[in-house]
Amino acid sequence: MISGRNGSWLRPRAQDQHDQAREGSSVHRRFRLGTLCLGLVLLGATGCSSMKAPVPTDPDALAEYKAANDPYEPLNRKMFNMTMKFDKWALRPVAKAYVWAVPRPVRNSLGNMITTMNEPSVFFNDVGAGKPRRAGDSFVRWCINMTAGVGGLIDVAKMAGFPHHDNDAGLTMANWGISSGPYLFLPMGPSSFRDGIGYGIDQGLSPWDYVPRGYGLVSFNWAYNMMGVVHGRSEHLEDLDALQRDALDPYATIRSAYQQQRKAQAEAIRNDRRATVPDWYQ
Repeated sequence: MISGRNGSWLRPRAQDQHDQAREGSSVHRRFRLGTLCLGLVLLGATGCSSMKAPVPTDPDALAEYKAANDPYEPLNRKMFNMTMKFDKWALRPVAKAYVWAVPRPVRNSLGNMITTMNEPSVFFNDVGAGKPRRAGDSFVRWCINMTAGVGGLIDVAKMAGFPHHDNDAGLTMANWGISSGPYLFLPMGPSSFRDGIGYGIDQGLSPWDYVPRGYGLVSFNWAYNMMGVVHGRSEHLEDLDALQRDALDPYATIRSAYQQQRKAQAEAIRNDRRATVPDWYQ
């Protein structure tokens, strides 16, 4: 079958399907970046309006304001409230159903696969941070788990002495000395100016976005990302429930926890001065 405009009628059906699959991959990438762009556009559109908190004049209040690093708190709280409503009525019920329906060993295997699929991004950021030993560990983890670990379902690399470590473009930029900038709460969760930009960079570093796709692979990629969101939410069901039940201000608690975690992660990378070559290799 040949049809279409602008010369598309000259292409055979197989080529047309291939082009549509590649278009699906492009749409998928744009969708994943869409949540980031939405938050930044909203921030840019309202940054100079009432969405920006006034700078306090009281010395104690000013010190607290600077420590929170959240000048866009009114906007962030609106985004937080919308996200929590979506979580309550959609994401949390799905995550609870996932926990009920899928046995823990299977969920662990799926979590291992998600971690393994992200190892290339961790590797590139380890290289960017100037940490060859960490980059080597990430590369070895990828190779071992994709082969002996049956596509990442089993964390064989951890058993072999190569545990997973976190890294992303936001942390890499932190190690370059780039400050976080103001705190942001985006549709994808707590972030900052630096980490929001880093999120977009990480999407570009993922090799899965550049693999030619048939319809089956496009469907797998969508399912994989959706499963990652649901699985990640299922890992924190009790924690978030307890936070919303017990914390006086869940928004401020999440903000503080996120900022402390990011600082600790950046320091862990900065202080990792292990020899490039493992001891057993020497």
